[in-house]
Amino acid sequence: MLSSIIGAAIGSAIDGADGDDSTLDGAIGGAVAGFAIRALAPVVLTYATGWLVLHGIGKAKDALFATKGGA
Repeated sequence: MLSSIIGAAIGSAIDGADGDDSTLDGAIGGAVAGFAIRALAPVVLTYATGWLVLHGIGKAKDALFATKGGA
């Protein structure tokens, strides 16, 4: 809830800076962006953590089974 309110306030301020129209569309866009960020942050964090773990496992496997004579 708070992220939507903050997003709406920031979107409204950014949209109101140009002075062409009302700030309502900026507030709506900011609220939607705040909600989307709040919903997607755990997914992105989980994906990044999984990728780092798999990357680390791959590097450890390569270091463990590397041969000195080349391919």
